[in-house]
Amino acid sequence: MVITLIILVVASAFFVSGKVRSDIVALCALLALMISGVLTPEEALSGFSNNVVIMMIGLFVVGGAIFQTGLAKMISSRILKLAGTSEIRLFLLVMLVTGAIGAFVSNTGTVALMLPIVVSMANNAGINSRRLLMPLAFASSMGGMMTLIGTPPNLIINDTLAGAGFGSLSFFSFTPVGLICLAVGILVLLPLTKWFLSKEKSDDTKTVSGKSLHQLAKEYGLSSNLFRLRAVSGSKAVGKTIIEMDVRKVYRLNVLEIRRIESAQHRFLKTVTQKLASADTVIRTGDVLYVRGDMASVNRFVGDMELELLDEHDSEMTTRKGRSLAFYDIGIAEILLMPSSRIVNQTVKEAGFRDKFNVNVLGIRRKNDYILHDLGEAVIHDGDVLLVQGAWPDIARLSKEDTEWVVLGQPLAEAQKVTLDYKAPVAAVIMVAMIAMMVFDFIPVAPVTAVMIAGMMMVLTGCFRNVEAAYKTINWETIVLFAAMLPMSLALEKTGISTFISETMAGGLGSYGPMALLAGVYFTTSLMTMFISNTVTTVLMAPIALQCAMQIGVSPVSFLFAVTVAASMCFASPFSTPPNALVMRAGQYSFMDYVKVGLPLQLMMGVVMILVLPLLFPF
Repeated sequence: MVITLIILVVASAFFVSGKVRSDIVALCALLALMISGVLTPEEALSGFSNNVVIMMIGLFVVGGAIFQTGLAKMISSRILKLAGTSEIRLFLLVMLVTGAIGAFVSNTGTVALMLPIVVSMANNAGINSRRLLMPLAFASSMGGMMTLIGTPPNLIINDTLAGAGFGSLSFFSFTPVGLICLAVGILVLLPLTKWFLSKEKSDDTKTVSGKSLHQLAKEYGLSSNLFRLRAVSGSKAVGKTIIEMDVRKVYRLNVLEIRRIESAQHRFLKTVTQKLASADTVIRTGDVLYVRGDMASVNRFVGDMELELLDEHDSEMTTRKGRSLAFYDIGIAEILLMPSSRIVNQTVKEAGFRDKFNVNVLGIRRKNDYILHDLGEAVIHDGDVLLVQGAWPDIARLSKEDTEWVVLGQPLAEAQKVTLDYKAPVAAVIMVAMIAMMVFDFIPVAPVTAVMIAGMMMVLTGCFRNVEAAYKTINWETIVLFAAMLPMSLALEKTGISTFISETMAGGLGSYGPMALLAGVYFTTSLMTMFISNTVTTVLMAPIALQCAMQIGVSPVSFLFAVTVAASMCFASPFSTPPNALVMRAGQYSFMDYVKVGLPLQLMMGVVMILVLPLLFPF
């Protein structure tokens, strides 16, 4: 018992610290249990053959196919059109649509899908997107309570009940609980977001990630070190390419773009065209180079290349004072990296945005810090927000890499250009068939079999470009974490720790009745989820809740529902669930924003569930 407790405490400490990947911590704890003899190798590895683990893998594949065929984006964007410019209507639709999607696919994927659409809708309606992004994250977790497959904790408690001989839950056993969670969320969040998440909104209607393009330029200091240089007749730069002048290495300057006056036959029909500066762009006489860097380097470049420094001109055709970037064909946008992005820990140069997407990286926002110089060698971290510059079609093309990043504030018109792929109806039919096999008892197919069939059919019918794309949709960190932690609950039971904890809780709270014990289970789970993942919390608490109910001789169903709801409805911290963390940087929330909005919601949810669960699932 002592060895198991030590392993559990050390593992929990590492989970809380976050300095080591959670799947590595879980595997190390599993190895420790094997080496110490608490578990046999067969017992320790049993988690990797568990039905729930296989179901989770299949559900990742099915959800990935729904995203990649464009079906989910089309449905959500069309429904959100109904909101118009009404803030209350948009808030309600965001909550309801997100909850509905979250009932069938992962909450992280739901937020990644909905985030750019919601931001664009908010901007079009003139609403501050901060008021909607946190409810978006919370609604994705609430939606997970709607169905058996909505979130891993639901699968865990179903497996626990079935293993204890109480029978399996049906696909929609969770729906009443999920609907109540969503109703409580709407009623509580509507006033809280107005009180605590209101900031002055921008008057500029052309926005990116809730900010105007000029606000973004100001935020990243694009104009403070921006210089315009003209290639005059006789300049050494004329006829040379950007790479031949070696601007970046020799002068440590970044050529953002080139403005070129195209002359028509009539002198009044001259137009200025924008060109993104590429390595092979040839400089012509009259070109104006938009260069970013320090003044000393600019002066050296101007002197060496015999260029004209334009520091008192606003545009290439006028002579008003000031200098700034204008946004015509070329624009800027922020992209938020996903936790699973392959470019994490690569340098900006290695990531190859220029070569792959024809866009420049102008800056990196890391929490409250901005990295603006020597970007080529800057290492990209998980959760960074990158400011990119390029032609609008190229920026829109970035959104297709939805497993790598989310393009913040993408115009809704651009989002709708991702047309419904011809495979989307196939994906819809497969998903509906999977749900039917899981819902109707007269279809003699086990839930895990139904999910495996659906996942395989998604691959065989071409809902993925290739098999590798299907594998990429699986979050292997979550799978390994869950499979490695499942035997921990077996170790707790085998060594008597679960029995000891449940007897202590039953002895202390059981004398006050099952309602008090249910409250103890709920808030213990809720507290643990603030520090470690909801999957790990559910694995540890499910057997304890089961034994607590059995100790006082009542049905364990409501107790296990208390565990899954408490584990999933954790809103007081940005780090308790992936959706909370994903919208933190997009909405520029502080930790205290989650405390002000999420903690009251979490407490209210607990009070309501303790009162409601015994009515839905009597003791």
